[in-house]
Amino acid sequence: MHALANRAATALDRSTGPWATRWDELAAVVARLSELVRGDPDAGRRAAQDVAELLVAAVAGDREHRAALSELVDRVVDLHAVACAADPPEPGGLAGWLLRLQTGFAEPPEVRLSAYAAALGEEGLARYRAEAVARFERLPVIGFGRTGAYDRERWALLRVVEELAEHTGEVDLQVLVLTRDLSSGWHYLRVATVLREAGRSEEALEWVRRGLAATGGRGAAGRLVDLGVDECLRVGWVSRAVELRREAVVAHPVWEAWERLRSLAAGLGVWSVVREEVLARLSSPDAGPGAAELVRRVAAERPPRPPAPDG
Repeated sequence: MHALANRAATALDRSTGPWATRWDELAAVVARLSELVRGDPDAGRRAAQDVAELLVAAVAGDREHRAALSELVDRVVDLHAVACAADPPEPGGLAGWLLRLQTGFAEPPEVRLSAYAAALGEEGLARYRAEAVARFERLPVIGFGRTGAYDRERWALLRVVEELAEHTGEVDLQVLVLTRDLSSGWHYLRVATVLREAGRSEEALEWVRRGLAATGGRGAAGRLVDLGVDECLRVGWVSRAVELRREAVVAHPVWEAWERLRSLAAGLGVWSVVREEVLARLSSPDAGPGAAELVRRVAAERPPRPPAPDG
């Protein structure tokens, strides 16, 4: 362990004196570390790693001074990034240490990959990505209607992969993050939205369909259908847009869904055919709850009165 880390360890020991004195010593350690990074980046990097690990471990064990210690952690991690940029270490080793720092402690710090981009390079980032994704993919998916157990490991890996997705801009990583929690229809909607914004229409519609199957036409179903219809119309898949509206009425027979279907189909000139198809399905013995009431309401509709003659 570096000499500066030994000083930090002593200052973190509650038996060595009051907090004010120990805090002054920790601040002095960080100040000295800053000088070392400027003068000898390689030695500064190694010292920063030792000091950072000590401080991160201390954050979880000292609730009274958690905020102050967390600020020191952030400062030391910043200095470590500066040292790495000035004198890059072996990329694979750096990738491994960054992951360990973020996932191996009870209250890990947030690390911005942009600060380490040059030091990691393509090799280090690829190693970082491969290990982070492999570990994240082993986490169980939280199924619809279930409450997931967000333990320390899950939170840590979630934050790591979210930051990785932000840094790389990879849509597949964003989707990976979102699809590990499918506990509600709104999560399906977020996946579909990301894919739509990325121009991946077919995949977006597949997640719309999955979300509708999971929700049974309730909850976020309306928003899912809206997204699917808008995307279908945008790319010219008119019949698929009508199908989404039609299936929404059958799955959840309410007046609002019927009105939306009518508006779309009438605008496309196919309302009379679609109307009869849907009414037939709603009138069948296996139609869902609410179907009979919707059929009665439709039957009770009155056509608009013709305009009165002039004079």
